[in-house]
Amino acid sequence: MPNQSTNQLINYLLSNGDNALIIGHRNSEWCGHGPVLEQDIAITNISLDLIGQARNFYQYAASLIGNDSNEDKLAYLREAIEFKNCLLVELPRGDWGFTVLRQFFFSAYQFYLYQQLQQNKDEQLAAITAKSIKEVTYHLRWSSEWVIRLGDGTEESHSRIVKALDELWSYTSELFLPAPYEEKMGIDISGIKDKWIQKVNEVLCEATLTAPSPKNEHTGGKQGRHTEHLNELLKDLQYLQRTYPGMEW
Repeated sequence: MPNQSTNQLINYLLSNGDNALIIGHRNSEWCGHGPVLEQDIAITNISLDLIGQARNFYQYAASLIGNDSNEDKLAYLREAIEFKNCLLVELPRGDWGFTVLRQFFFSAYQFYLYQQLQQNKDEQLAAITAKSIKEVTYHLRWSSEWVIRLGDGTEESHSRIVKALDELWSYTSELFLPAPYEEKMGIDISGIKDKWIQKVNEVLCEATLTAPSPKNEHTGGKQGRHTEHLNELLKDLQYLQRTYPGMEW
């Protein structure tokens, strides 16, 4: 049976895996619906990158859990209350501006987090993030370019991304509110937050956007308190495995 330290690591791996899986699924909803073919392919490839990252976290977590656990069970057979993703990633897809701004916020967070985790004392966790950071670097560049393009674009594109900014901003604070299982991982959350704020402000400035005034913070996802949107997402994501248990490709 895993000890307390191992349980904290398992929960941390699940949290990172859940974040990547859920935002990856949200982005996959654009497949075939992107504004132009090139960007349709780009957002789909980003989805695949994120789901691949989720697999790596889940595989490691499953090896620590034991009892025949595996990546499929962790993705497809847990209830919403067992998921530890932040609320930001589970919100409905929204329009293109909403999607790319959310990806920018999340990718900036992932980038600075993975920079630190590459040096983590847990060698397997460090290896997972070292493998993933090249993908995250591209995600960050791609999404930031789109935020600038929309913010400093037409009147319509500007108004849409301003609306997305107002809707998403109050969900970003949860990224930097560590759950108990995160506090034991030796991560400098305040350092990540400082770098995130600097990067976000740089891009928003270039996009002729201004961060909104602080509003009510939406938190709780890391502790399993989710919006109704996650339940609806999991109905779709988990349908095949729950309808035909144990099926494999």
